[in-house]
Amino acid sequence: MQRADNPRRAAARLAAVQALYQMETAGAGVESVILEFNAHRFGGDPDSGVLHDADTEFFADIIRGVIELQRRIDTVIERHLADKWRLGRLDATARAILRAGAYELIRREDVPFRVVIDEYVEIANSFFDGEEPKFVNAVLDGVARETRREKTAG
Repeated sequence: MQRADNPRRAAARLAAVQALYQMETAGAGVESVILEFNAHRFGGDPDSGVLHDADTEFFADIIRGVIELQRRIDTVIERHLADKWRLGRLDATARAILRAGAYELIRREDVPFRVVIDEYVEIANSFFDGEEPKFVNAVLDGVARETRREKTAG
C-alpha cells in the first residue's frame, strides 16, 4: 500500500468527500460549501469534528473539478460498474468517494495513481464496514487503467 506523503492532502480528500455528499443530499452549491468548510470545518480541534490542517486549495480543486467534469467522471465510473448498474444506485457516500477519486485520476496526474486509490480506499474504510472498500478499490483501479494507461501498464 502506498501512503500519501502529505497528511494535509489526506484531510482535504476526506473533506471533499464530505462536501460532495453534502452538496448532493442538501443541494448546496459549490462555492457556498467551500466557504462553509473554510470558515467552520478546517483548523481547530479534530475531536470536535473540525478537520485539522487540510490543504484548502487542494480541497477546493477537487470540489470544483468534480462539478466541472461530473458528466465525464460519471461516464468513466459507470464503465467500471457491474453490468446494468448505474451510479445512481450507489450509496451517496460511495458516489462521493468514487467521484473525488476519479477526478484525481483524470485531472491530477501530479498525484500517483496508487496514492489516489489507496487514499480513497482508506476513506471508504472509515465510512463502511462491508464490501464497499473493495468495491471502491476495484472501480478506481479500472478508472486508473482507463485514464492512465501508460502509467498503469506493467
